[in-house]
Amino acid sequence: MTATDPALTAPANGWGALSVLHGRIESHIERALQAKHDLSVREYSLLDVLSRQHDGVGGHLQMKQVADAVVLSQSATTRLVTRLEDRGLLSRYLCPTDRRGIYTNVSEDGLKLLEEARPTNDAALREALDEAARNPELTSLVRAVEAVDAASPAR
Repeated sequence: MTATDPALTAPANGWGALSVLHGRIESHIERALQAKHDLSVREYSLLDVLSRQHDGVGGHLQMKQVADAVVLSQSATTRLVTRLEDRGLLSRYLCPTDRRGIYTNVSEDGLKLLEEARPTNDAALREALDEAARNPELTSLVRAVEAVDAASPAR
């Protein structure tokens, strides 16, 4: 990418650069997860979000919360949950205190796949960030992503 690339020279070049960085990272991770684990970025993200649930108060996420966490519409999230459920990676059950609510849990197979895929995801993210950091238009964004990551609690 050069300084004359339209995504970086448009009036909203900060947004354009962020969009370019996101797209590069996502496609790099997507290729790595698909090749090694037959898993998409969205599937990985969903398994990761759901694996963080717990049995305490507020520990289970409603589908809207899950959709917000994986940045998909509720209907797209439901389709994604169904695909992973069909693969045996998730299970759904009725909320014990509100029969209208449906919870989704990661199965043992899903947790195993997530743990196998986590190093691939992390390595692909690192590779994508390192590559993007070599582009002067993206360097400050890469530093910002790294700062946020460094400030986040460990998994």
